[in-house]
Amino acid sequence: MGGLWKVCPDTLGIMDTQHRWITLDGAVNVRDLGGLPTTTGHTTRFGRVLRSDNLQALSPADLALLTGELSLTDVIDLRSDAEEQLEGPGPVTRVPTVTIHRLSLFTEGGRHTDVAADLDLDKVLPWAERNDQAVPEHQRSVSHYLGYLADRPDSVVQALRVMAHGRGAAIVHCAAGKDRTGVVCAFALEAVGVTREAIVTDYAQTGDRLEQILARLRSSTTYAADLDNRSADSHRPEPYIMEKFLAAIDERHGGPLGWLTAHGWTTADQEALTGRLLQRTG
Repeated sequence: MGGLWKVCPDTLGIMDTQHRWITLDGAVNVRDLGGLPTTTGHTTRFGRVLRSDNLQALSPADLALLTGELSLTDVIDLRSDAEEQLEGPGPVTRVPTVTIHRLSLFTEGGRHTDVAADLDLDKVLPWAERNDQAVPEHQRSVSHYLGYLADRPDSVVQALRVMAHGRGAAIVHCAAGKDRTGVVCAFALEAVGVTREAIVTDYAQTGDRLEQILARLRSSTTYAADLDNRSADSHRPEPYIMEKFLAAIDERHGGPLGWLTAHGWTTADQEALTGRLLQRTG
């Protein structure tokens, strides 16, 4: 495992303090959600929530780091049932101290995955023009993100509850660690007051590893066919995609916290998430 690492304050792990990346042998899009600024002047805590791409290829050294140094106790797996069945059980499922939370956000739009999910025009944003031209990629992405909330609100709320009430660190992942993971992480960060700029920047950081992510996915028959239908650039998590998605949630629900509250998120949940994710001061 490479990179320049140092122990960060209030963290249970070793982090790249500039980009929050965690270097693993078997995953390429892994980073900590610590160190992000809030609108009230706080920062998020390291060692509480990690985000990642697929965990199928974790090495013994990866598992030792995650369950030892990083105190991982919960995996939030956002993949569909089809993905999980096709990929088979990953190494982390054999670790008795880790609980796997299967929380799919997906209704089967693509052949196996949501890499190339069907476009539902009823979910296109109000400002999207409907014409005979192809729908722009960012509108497709935002439509898919809104679809996660419409189709599986239970999974979104439960994912945040795992983050809030877990025993140790939680890692949330899907296939690429970009779309489904991006939506769930954005909602968690918004709920505790992280600035919109920081949320958008974290979402876009996956683009730094896009080539490696796509190479990994193309090596799996589960994902290769869907990926080959689109250009590599069409997968890039551009900042304006998350901006438009969150703007739609602001307009429709008064923001992510308003959406969460309408779907059963309680005061106790909010207090627990805030206590887990925000740095203590004073």
